[in-house]
Amino acid sequence: MGLQVELLEKSFAAVAPHGQQLVDTFYQNLFADYPGVKPLFANANMAEQKKKLLGSLKLVVENLRRPEVLQPTLERMGAEHVAYGAEEAHYPAVGATLLKSLRQTTRVLWTNELEQAWADAYQAVSSLMLQGATASV
Repeated sequence: MGLQVELLEKSFAAVAPHGQQLVDTFYQNLFADYPGVKPLFANANMAEQKKKLLGSLKLVVENLRRPEVLQPTLERMGAEHVAYGAEEAHYPAVGATLLKSLRQTTRVLWTNELEQAWADAYQAVSSLMLQGATASV
């Protein structure tokens, strides 16, 4: 899959200063649009959870040019998410929520091309995480 790495890097650089807004928006949208996932976060420290999400996004974007680093990291993350109760059916909800939250946070910068770039990147990320999740079961 040919990801638009430069576009992803530039757009994340633009949104990174608004990272707290992004993760706050993400969880507001996730719980509003997919209330069935709320129990997965019942015991989570949401401030820590938000830091982890932002850190994970940063890790992915910073390593788009280093698949040898990114692949095992994402597979490990997928395996870890099994223990949190994440299921394959949750991944599309997270992807839709991420795109919606990025769109809301970047507003004027958001284009169809950018949406496609992030959708493709999320598809690649979720695919690797699901490989890790499947291998851990």
